[in-house]
Parts: sequence; structure tokens; C-alpha cells
Amino acid sequence: MRSKIGLAVLVCSLARLCCAQGSESAPVASVPEEVWVVRAGALIDGTSPRARLNQEIVVRGNRITQVYAAGSQPLPAGARLIELGTATVLPGLIDCHTHIFLQGEVPAAGGYDVQLLKYPASYRAARAVVAVRRALEQGFTTIRDVETEGAGYGDVGIKQAIEEGYIPGPRMFVATRAISSTGGYPLEGYAPEVTVPKGVQLIDGPVEARKAAREQLDHGADWIKVYMTHRSWVDDKGELVSQPTLTVEELRAIVDEAHGWRRRVACHAYNGPGLQRALDGGCDSIEHGLELTDAQIAQMLKQGTWYVPTLAVYYYDPDPQDTPSGQRDRKRVSLHGVSFRKALHAGVKIAFGTDVGGFVWSDPIAQEFEREVEFGMTPMQAIQSATSRAAELLEQTSKIGVVAPGAYADLIAVSGDPLANVAALRDVGFVMKDGRVFKSALGASHN
Repeated sequence: MRSKIGLAVLVCSLARLCCAQGSESAPVASVPEEVWVVRAGALIDGTSPRARLNQEIVVRGNRITQVYAAGSQPLPAGARLIELGTATVLPGLIDCHTHIFLQGEVPAAGGYDVQLLKYPASYRAARAVVAVRRALEQGFTTIRDVETEGAGYGDVGIKQAIEEGYIPGPRMFVATRAISSTGGYPLEGYAPEVTVPKGVQLIDGPVEARKAAREQLDHGADWIKVYMTHRSWVDDKGELVSQPTLTVEELRAIVDEAHGWRRRVACHAYNGPGLQRALDGGCDSIEHGLELTDAQIAQMLKQGTWYVPTLAVYYYDPDPQDTPSGQRDRKRVSLHGVSFRKALHAGVKIAFGTDVGGFVWSDPIAQEFEREVEFGMTPMQAIQSATSRAAELLEQTSKIGVVAPGAYADLIAVSGDPLANVAALRDVGFVMKDGRVFKSALGASHN
């Protein structure tokens, strides 16, 4: 016993000696922050109603410190100039509905099921690494990834790898496994005696619902994703019907737990009773919302519920028109645009989301802007839905989605004018994230 006490005293003494010696040593010289000045022909700052011409943006470290008219001030000492000519500079874009563990799976190649049954976790993670890089290449410097589709807490690891600089990618807000009820998510259609994996965490009852939320929050979820509807079809009257999943009581338990952690809840809901339960249960955002009634829109306005419509994905690969699934696909599209217009005109808070992963990551994520404009947004409203408005949904106001002093230095540039043609956002030629240039394909000079 005495020898152990003596050893402990010796270790503590040595530790104190090392600390004392360390405190007397010369301080380590700090590395000076890199300073950039980005010169833009036009600037869309994420909040102003109009673009500003000939602006300079000062970036120090990973923050924007100044924005002013080009040439009105001398360049800061030691600053390097990025001359973007006539290009339009915008805040880094934000996609509030992505799936990095989906890759637009083709039915002929095994569809959704093959991922969970045959693909190793390492393979799925490798594809997710490619997905986040493609998001950044396309100018999306922030994403909210709303569940891993059977890949567990893989999004937490991808987020960590990005934050620690191991891989390039956007800022991530992650929802981990997502939650639905028994009978409410694939894999489905297998023999009942065969246990197959599911793409989400299944619960039944408020106690299980709260426990699932706690587990996901404990393992790193920034948001909780809940499926309030599952499969849908067209009934004999030609109406879209969607199977509801969780009860109001189950959802309330999840929302209460998430809000207690200062987290929010996103609810996948197509229409009907499931969407109504999502609103009555207090969800923070409705995802998709294919068919919104006037009463539901009024309730969203009263409760401050966000709408993330994901328009473009529903135009992909409809089944043949003379099949039940083909009729469903076309009914979804016909209802969706009407709901979007009504919500927009009523003043519902709308944030940009694409459901990319439901289509391949090599396709233009920015195609969603064109659908938003088609259904009534101005190009500036569409841009703000993916900048300052999306930041508000993520509770990151003034930090991302804006070009202003104090914000993170997330900047993109396009050669065209997206206010004249929002399709210009399909071709992002310059990307800076967190003060570091990731992509520079506009012939920009760096001095």
C-alpha cells in the first residue's frame, strides 16, 4: 500500500513539475489569420431586396469582417485579392433536405433494398463522402441531412470528418436514423419469418417514441426526423391518399423531448391525416407537403411551422401512366405546385430543400430554384429560401446564408445573373467555405 501511495505522490509531483516548466517556457507564436478580399461585379447578400454592384468582401480567418463598395477603402495590410470580374457573388447555399446515404437508386440495380441487404457500411460511407464533396462543388456550403436510410449514425461520422478537415464537405446538421412506426417504412414485402433491416428506427407508443428520440439525440442528432406518412396511392375518386404512421401522442412525446434538448423536429408528411397529426403534434417543419389544405396552411402560419417542399425530385422517373403507381406519381406533381403557390401567397415560411439522394448527386442540386420560380417565387425569393431563410430554419441567423460582417466566410460565385435567370445557379464557378477557397473555376486572379 505504501509503495502505491509513494508512486502516486511521485507521479503527481512530476506532473506539477512539468506544468510549472511548461508555464515558464516561451509562448508558442500564433499563426496570423489569412486575410482575403473578394471583389465581386455584383453581390446578392442573402437579405437585401436587390443586388449591389462592384463590392469588396473582407475575410479574416473564417469570418467576414467588412463589405463595402470596391475601391472605397484601401486593402487591409497583408490581404490577398480574389478578383472575380463581373461574376455575381452570393452566400454559400443551404439545402435543408438531403440524404447523403442515398444515391438515386435504380430499381434494376436493386433499388432501395440492396443498400441495406448487400452494401457494407464502409461502401455506403465511401459513397457518402463523394456526395458531400459534390454538394460543396455545387456551392452548397451547408446541408441538413434528414436521415441515413439504414446507415445508423453514419452521418455523425461524416460530419465529424468534415469538421476535422479529413474530407471536404459542407457544414452539416444531421438527423441520424429517423423515426416511424411498425408498418411505416421499408424494407417491406419479405416473408414474415425473415427479419430484415429497416431504413429507420421503428417505435410504437409514446414511451418508445420518447426513448428513440433520446437515443438519437444522445448519439449526435441535431434534428429529429419523423415519418408521419408512408406509402400513398390514388383512390377510386381520384384523390391522393397517404397512410398515416405515428399518432399525435407519439409525436408529441418526440417533440417534447427534442425541444427539451433545444433541438427541432422535421416531419415527412404528404397529405391527409398524417400531415394533420404532424401539425397537431407540434412539428417544426413539414417536409414535402404535397397537398396542403387552407386550414392546414392557416395552422402553419399560426404555429410558425416551416415548409420544405422539395419540388424537383417528384419530376424524376414517373412510372407508366396506365399503372396505379404512375397515376400516383402524376397526382403528386399536380397537387404539389398548387400547395406551394398557396403556401407562398399566404406567407408560410419556406426553406429550400431538394431531397437529393432521391436523385443522383451528380445532377444539379440547383434545379430546385427553377421549380420554385415556376410556381411563383421571384428569383430573389428563391435565392433567399436557400440562404437567409434556410439559416433561420436552422437557427443560424446571421451566421450563415448572408454576406455580412460577423458571418462565416461561406461565399460562392456564378458568371451569370441569377436574378435574370435563376438557372445560372446550376453552374457555380467559385466556392469558399469557412474562409478557404475550395473551387475557383471563373478565371479569378488571386494576388
